[in-house]
Amino acid sequence: MDHTTLGVSGPRVSRIALGCMGFAQPTHRHPWTLGEDAAQPIFRRAVELGITLWDTANVYGHGTSEEILGRAVRRYTRREEVIIATKVGLPMHEGPAGSGLSRQSITQQIDASLHRLGTDYVDVYQVHRFDPLTPVEETMEALHDVVTAGKARFLGASSMAAWRFAKMQHAADMHSWTPFVSMQNQYSLVQREEEREMFGLLADQGVSSLTWCPLASGRLARPYGQQTSRSTNDRIGRQFFDGVDRPIIDAVQVVADRRGITMAQVALAWILGNPVVAAPVVGATAPHHLDDAAAATKVTLSTQEQIMLTAPYTPRPPTGY
Repeated sequence: MDHTTLGVSGPRVSRIALGCMGFAQPTHRHPWTLGEDAAQPIFRRAVELGITLWDTANVYGHGTSEEILGRAVRRYTRREEVIIATKVGLPMHEGPAGSGLSRQSITQQIDASLHRLGTDYVDVYQVHRFDPLTPVEETMEALHDVVTAGKARFLGASSMAAWRFAKMQHAADMHSWTPFVSMQNQYSLVQREEEREMFGLLADQGVSSLTWCPLASGRLARPYGQQTSRSTNDRIGRQFFDGVDRPIIDAVQVVADRRGITMAQVALAWILGNPVVAAPVVGATAPHHLDDAAAATKVTLSTQEQIMLTAPYTPRPPTGY
């Protein structure tokens, strides 16, 4: 597994990230998630393949994803050999510290996440969404204090307008606080709106992209019309079932068939070819999904193939904010 630096000064991370949103206690809202026993072979395969960046959030499974990830670290590897990334901001419970990016919320939620993960620190602490109710100076100073306290080593952000991300980075720069080294945003062949403003900003700021939903909830991994449990039950997955995406998916299938590789490898290879992207976050639900992802790091698409894959795209509203 190849590795790269997250941002200009962040940690060394694998070119594929293991997305852990799907490892949590199943609920009626998220019946597609895998419980702890079902997740174990996937964690084991990640270690075998050298996938060292494991991404979760406090809100995934209402904390159970962090618990499962923490136990997997202790079971299959050593703490210093993995990069743990988690998030803060979305609602965890009622009360002023249960959501958002206020100092009170960040201070309480980082301690709760560390307890569930069973570790003294996280490698990358990410704001899950922009909080319009809290001044960015309050948020960035609180995050800086988390880093100086040794509870996080680096900071990241996720899914917000480029001007809001720039505003937060500017606050950190003005006060010599810890800046973000990564932006986790939605990016795939069927959702490329981040190319308009965010990716140029990231390149200028020396920040890496960690792309979520790189296969459009599996939509880019199989021929058009085939569905998965997640794509039919998850609100994010449902947004991709639109006829406008069919030419793109068909193009992925053509390239894959010509090369004799899987559609997932083609779609991930295209993302990995973007110099701003450090790693796509792959939400594997079976060990062989990680084999496909690892194989994609060795695929280089030709200029003609890239044109074939990107030409059918049409502008659409950004999603995931």
